Amino acid sequence: MLGYAEKIKEIAKGLLKDEKVEMIIGFREGSDPMKKEPCLIKNPEDVESLVWDSTCCMNLANYLTNRTEKIGVLAKGCDSRNINTHIIENKIGREQLYIIGVPCTGMIDRIKVAGKIVEEVIEVTDNGEHVVIKGAKQEETVERRELLQENCRTCTHRNPVIYDELVADPVEEQKDVSKYEDVERIEAMSGEERWQYFDELLSPCIRCYACRNACPLCYCPECFVDESRPQWVGKSNDSTDTKVFHLLRAFHCAGRCTDCGSCEQACPMDIKVRMLTKKLNKDCFDMYGWETGLTPDQRPPLDTFKPDDKEDFIK
Repeated sequence: MLGYAEKIKEIAKGLLKDEKVEMIIGFREGSDPMKKEPCLIKNPEDVESLVWDSTCCMNLANYLTNRTEKIGVLAKGCDSRNINTHIIENKIGREQLYIIGVPCTGMIDRIKVAGKIVEEVIEVTDNGEHVVIKGAKQEETVERRELLQENCRTCTHRNPVIYDELVADPVEEQKDVSKYEDVERIEAMSGEERWQYFDELLSPCIRCYACRNACPLCYCPECFVDESRPQWVGKSNDSTDTKVFHLLRAFHCAGRCTDCGSCEQACPMDIKVRMLTKKLNKDCFDMYGWETGLTPDQRPPLDTFKPDDKEDFIK
């Protein structure tokens, strides 16, 4: 992904100068070297602040919900699939978007990077094969694949599935990867073992809702956890309330999740919350052959009503 930034700037400047879009949604430098922050660019002279590297992990589809402007937006493979979901769910119109497709070879995980040196990380440089991590007095060079986000390690849709222009040639898609090996391992457990696994998985949760806020699918005007009439779930750190929140949020994402990893990257407690949504992704694929967001023309399985459904439950 080296060299993408200059092409992104070139495209963005042209779109704004020609008034094809009113704004560009992209990334700029953040206060943390491992986190680039989303930004809105409205003036051609401001495009120089745009950046792109393997720490641009946030899903920019999260910033399209219910917007009315004509927008240029950067989109990796997972972002583009979420954009399709937004189009299907009438949260944005296709005609409003100029999608700048970004072929992706994976984002690096800030937690893995931080664990490689004992000092505070002050600089991270990705040269395509290796990542150089620098502290004030320490420097480590690590193989890039070792630092990839877990969702990126098994991603089979690295290239955008919908776009108006690509910043580079498509990258080679990963093949023969075991996408659901970790889910299958949990499925093989006994009921008691699974309960213990998820009990331990969710026990560190502090109910900050960072996973919800980072997710491009969580755009409800009022979340079920905030409703008081009726009150669906308590807002304390009670373990039952915490499990209910995570389980209901996961089911809300069933058939809609692209496994972009935004939830895990946002979690301050490093909880592997993707284990819930991955299970539902696997079920949707096994039962319906469904992968989220590959087209803007087909609704997800749980969003489809058929009066003549052969199953009795629909009646």
